[in-house]
Amino acid sequence: MGGRAYVIGVGMTKFEKPGGRDWDYPDMAREAGTNALADAGIDYERVEQAYVGYVYGESTSGQRAVYELGLTGIPVINVNNNCSTGSTALFLAVQAVRSGSAECALALGFEKMQPGSLGSTYEDREQPMMKHLLALAELQEFAMPPAPYMFGAAGREHIEKYGTTAEQFAKIAVKNHRHSVNNPYAQFRDEYTLDEILAAKTIYDPLTKLQCSPTSDGSGAAIIASEAFVEEHGLAAQAIEIAGQAMVTDMRSTFDDKSAISLVGAKMTSAAANRVYEQAGIGPEDVDVIELHDCFSTNELLTYEALGLCAEGEGGKLIDAGDTTYGGRWVVNPSGGLISKGHPLGATGLAQCAELTWQLRGTADARQVEGAGIALQHNIGLGGAAVVTAYRPADR
Repeated sequence: MGGRAYVIGVGMTKFEKPGGRDWDYPDMAREAGTNALADAGIDYERVEQAYVGYVYGESTSGQRAVYELGLTGIPVINVNNNCSTGSTALFLAVQAVRSGSAECALALGFEKMQPGSLGSTYEDREQPMMKHLLALAELQEFAMPPAPYMFGAAGREHIEKYGTTAEQFAKIAVKNHRHSVNNPYAQFRDEYTLDEILAAKTIYDPLTKLQCSPTSDGSGAAIIASEAFVEEHGLAAQAIEIAGQAMVTDMRSTFDDKSAISLVGAKMTSAAANRVYEQAGIGPEDVDVIELHDCFSTNELLTYEALGLCAEGEGGKLIDAGDTTYGGRWVVNPSGGLISKGHPLGATGLAQCAELTWQLRGTADARQVEGAGIALQHNIGLGGAAVVTAYRPADR
């Protein structure tokens, strides 16, 4: 893996409904980036490289975004990896520091989204998800919009194979909405009963509207530094080590399995998680707090299994037993997750990083997981890439 890399500063904006706030992406980036720099206690001039992620935007929007922080001539790399864009920017910043290419790097992500379901920008070329959609249409009849269709189909497959129930998926949404009540950065902060979740408008059975992440505007940022930089600036007390990190893209099994669960990336997640556990010298039983990609409640349950929190087919038992909330074996998505916190695509992975950094520092306020010592992040984008990261305090 090379040298060590540490998160020394994080920042984010409140996630907002598109059009709900009078701002543009440079405003978002300035707010998140300024907060991260202030948290690290350094000036932008100390940053040697910047990796800036967004999905919907023009070329070099990354430069326009970080120009709000300074004009220092550093390399600025624009990053787009669908819903895993933010964690991909983080992955690249960590690589730069570990390799010795930079002592201090910025990962920043933002999104200014259109209301409603995700859509394509260009209609005159192959859509990147077409191969996945055609494969899934051979298994379950195609439906719109594509994202809830794909993750809903994976949920249906889990129901058919393992007897999972609609109520178990809905309980995940109940949990995440309940967690978001304590998150001032969350787009939604309302609590719902199980009956209310189940009675909401059906988007694609078994998914109701309250089990789906919303379109959102917002930004997140993280400052990554080397061990020498941490020592030079006396940052060990606040630094959080990247104990392990892996990115995995689609494998033959994605399509050869003839499985909706594989098509939405469960095996990518599993492969990435196993690499991270090996790098960090930990297992899932050592983890205290997790931020994972609950774009839909079905995907959170699938991810329990892919991360090794339980055996395949037993994800429903975890939610029934209360094992993924406060007082359970893990606290999963203390931020409220994508379902309730929001999902500005380019910012999501960095907001997860921010939440876990606060948790491991013990500064997450009402969301604080008692005794949190090891954290795990999971961010996935279809088409596809899964990024898994393990964190621990520098002094641990």
